[in-house]
Amino acid sequence: MEKVTISALHEMKRQQQKIVGVVAWDFQIAQIADRCGAEIISVGDSVGINLWGRSDPLDVTVEEMIIVCSAVRRGTKRALVNCDIPFGLLREGLEAVVRAATRIVEKAGADLVKLDGAADFPEAVTAIVRAGVPVFAQFEKNQQAEEVTEKLVADAKRLEDAGACLIDFKHSGPIAGPAVVSAVSIPVLGGLGGGPWLDGRLRMAQAAIGYAASALESKTENYANVSRLTLEALTGYSNDVRAGRQIKGTV
Repeated sequence: MEKVTISALHEMKRQQQKIVGVVAWDFQIAQIADRCGAEIISVGDSVGINLWGRSDPLDVTVEEMIIVCSAVRRGTKRALVNCDIPFGLLREGLEAVVRAATRIVEKAGADLVKLDGAADFPEAVTAIVRAGVPVFAQFEKNQQAEEVTEKLVADAKRLEDAGACLIDFKHSGPIAGPAVVSAVSIPVLGGLGGGPWLDGRLRMAQAAIGYAASALESKTENYANVSRLTLEALTGYSNDVRAGRQIKGTV
């Protein structure tokens, strides 16, 4: 089983082969995502809201990301492991961001780190790369401001020049998305607001499988609805306990 490399992703772009990215936060899902053939397993700081139930998306620390990324690293053999740098660190300056990036690689075994809002901080991308850590640079189309495609293309080129090896383009849309993909030589991926016009996609595993409790009543078509299966299984377990029957899965 040949391990994925950043240069392999660049070659996939040149060959117009789509790149699969899965956002995961635990050992078990990482193993499954790796087995399905995903090229990137990304440890997102969205773990705070989606897995731990926090209300503030910035309420995630480097130490917490190291713990989660370490679990994903242990479950991944083939795919590249990316880990988000908590966005709030940008307020503390370049030194704090570089220190966080190197710690995530050294302590958690990440292959690269993702920097959100990178278009506004290309100097941070360069500083991290100079420290020897590959950067997955994220930026997004501001839907309120209706940014023109030319500016988004310029942002992407600036990130590539700053040393980014991958770009995460959120809310790309079918006009700006293809323009950015064509403008840079590095792969452009996207989750929210993305589409087949990008070099690849990112999707939270929990969202793809319908893991969240909110999926119980969801009418949106998905790849699975694990939440309903879980409700049925736990209800069956509860019924067996209350009826004095032996529970399933025990010897």
